[in-house]
Amino acid sequence: MAFHIRDEKTDRAVRQLAARKGLSLTEAIRGAVERDLADLDRDTRPVRERIKDIQERIAAYPKTGLKADKAFYDWLSGDE
Repeated sequence: MAFHIRDEKTDRAVRQLAARKGLSLTEAIRGAVERDLADLDRDTRPVRERIKDIQERIAAYPKTGLKADKAFYDWLSGDE
């Protein structure tokens, strides 16, 4: 299971990354590839769509019937 890097620029970049992070060449390559894969797996939906999921989950909770403490919220916002 060996890779042979024939491109000088790529070889130099991998060695530089490994040296700066104190890693072996294998660890540097593995880390870089895993970070790229994680980036690809991230949720790329627009923020509005991701927030909508959260709003729907919160809306599913039953109403408590309690009233908000206006004085407390005024205090939080500095409107004492």
